[in-house]
Amino acid sequence: MPAAAQLIYYVDISHLEPCSCQNKVTNTFAPAPHAAAAPSSFRLLTEAERHASMLDALSGWNGDEDVWIYGYGSLIWRPEFQFIEQRAALLHGYHRALCLWSRVNRGTPDKPGLVFGLDVGGSCRGMAYRIPAGDVPSTMEALWRREMPSGAYIPRWLRCRTDHGIVSALTFTMNRYTDAYVRDLPAERLIDIVQSAHGSYGPCIEYVLETARALKQSNIQDKRLQLLVRELHKSTTGTT
Repeated sequence: MPAAAQLIYYVDISHLEPCSCQNKVTNTFAPAPHAAAAPSSFRLLTEAERHASMLDALSGWNGDEDVWIYGYGSLIWRPEFQFIEQRAALLHGYHRALCLWSRVNRGTPDKPGLVFGLDVGGSCRGMAYRIPAGDVPSTMEALWRREMPSGAYIPRWLRCRTDHGIVSALTFTMNRYTDAYVRDLPAERLIDIVQSAHGSYGPCIEYVLETARALKQSNIQDKRLQLLVRELHKSTTGTT
């Protein structure tokens, strides 16, 4: 399997923390202002840049082996690729968090939404999908168009623990050194963003609620996300 490539999200309802593609990542927190306006550096990757990123991530693949993909957000409820096996998988060293400004899929440059990323620290329960070797090129092309429009994620090959052993899976982790990374959003601000943002894939709140629903259906517990969903419900209905 590929040696290393390099994406994430975290929510803490009192200090909710949200979740990108470059060559290096460190464990140091990068500045993450709360401003939602699109930074002057924001741009979409060109097709050539996106393709080069994909080839780099697959540089260690021999072309004959099946490939595992790890999903922790929308890939759980809308994978959009064919797979021959699916396993619940535990990833150590990263946690799911709403730490990534979405200026395309779930928001706009002027009014970004938030999507899940894998941020450093803790652990994350998700799903691992096995892609047959013959489908890998086309699957990765489609996956890169979906997940890497701006290069905010860092594709990595990480060890995921399943009931049938450990697999090395392609995982999109958060790059903290981008303007797309955000953390420490006040609860009220996070809820307002999730409720109001809308992008090319639909409303941000749909994304969050569908992820929570898919995790529940898969018997995956994410207490922070469950708490956020309750807060969203209270905010929408006016209940306490």
